[in-house]
Amino acid sequence: MSDDNPHSSRGSAGKSWLDRIASIFSAEPQDISDLQDIIAEAEVRNLIDNDTKGMLDGVLDVSSMRARDIMIPRSQMATVDIDHTIEQLLPILMENNHSRYPIVNEDKDHIEGILLVKDILQYTLDPTKAEWNLRDLLRPAVIIPESKRVDALLKEFRQKRYHMAIVVDEYGGVSGLVTIEDILEQIVGEIEDEHDLEEEHDIKRMASHVFKVSALTPVDEFNESFQTSFDEEDADTIGGIVLHAFGHMPEKGESIQLRGLTFKVSKSNSRRLVQLQVTCAKDNSPAEEE
Repeated sequence: MSDDNPHSSRGSAGKSWLDRIASIFSAEPQDISDLQDIIAEAEVRNLIDNDTKGMLDGVLDVSSMRARDIMIPRSQMATVDIDHTIEQLLPILMENNHSRYPIVNEDKDHIEGILLVKDILQYTLDPTKAEWNLRDLLRPAVIIPESKRVDALLKEFRQKRYHMAIVVDEYGGVSGLVTIEDILEQIVGEIEDEHDLEEEHDIKRMASHVFKVSALTPVDEFNESFQTSFDEEDADTIGGIVLHAFGHMPEKGESIQLRGLTFKVSKSNSRRLVQLQVTCAKDNSPAEEE
C-alpha cells in the first residue's frame, strides 16, 4: 500500500536524524569520529553553518590535545630578565606587544614569575616611584607538564582566572608556554589583534636598505615594491614564499637569501610567520613611501 502523505519521506528522514542524535547521546560514543559524522551531517542539512561546524570540530580536537601540541616553543618565548632596567625593558615590550611576559633569571629554565605590563604603568608614570625593580612586580608563574590535557587547562584558566602557563618537560626544563588565547584559537581560529591589523600588507623602511615587511603582504605587492618576480602560484603572501624556502617553521632570528634579498624572521608564532626583516641591495630598494 502506497503512502500518499507528501511529508512521509521528510518525516522518516527527520526521525532517522533524531534517532542518530539520540543514539549518540544515549550511550557512550565508540569514538570521536561518531560525533564528527553527526556534525558533518548537521551542516549538510543546514542545521548549523560552516563556522559553527568549525568551532564544534575545534572543540573535539581540543579534547584530544595536550599542552605540548599547542604551546609556543621555548625558542619563540619573549621573556624579560629579572635584572633588566626600565630602559632595557621598554624596547622588548614595544617589539612584542604582549600583555604578559615570563621573567627569567639567567636563562629560560629559571622562571621567577610573570610580569603584567599594566603593573609597571604606575611606576613609569609616577616620578615619586623612581626606585623600583621587577622583583616587586612579579606574579606567580603557573607551571604545567607537557602532558596536561588542553581541555582541563582551559577549565583551570577560567576557574582560577589566569591567562598563561609555563610548560615543562619530564626533567623540569622549560619547553614553552601556553596562553588562554592559544587554546581559544584552536576552537575559533586565528585571533587577530590591533597590532596584527596595523602590520598587515605593510612595508616600512627601517634603514637605508633594510625594511620591515608583514609576512601577510601579498606576493604581487611585494614584487612591485622590490622589483622581484616571486611566483604568485607558489603562495599568496611573501610569508608563504619564505616559509616554503625554509622548509620548516623558522625561529626568530633565522635568515635565508632569496633572489638577492636577505629575509630574517623578526616575529613569528607556533603557527605562522608574522613579520620579516628584508635587506636588499641598493639597486633594488623600494622607493621611500609617503
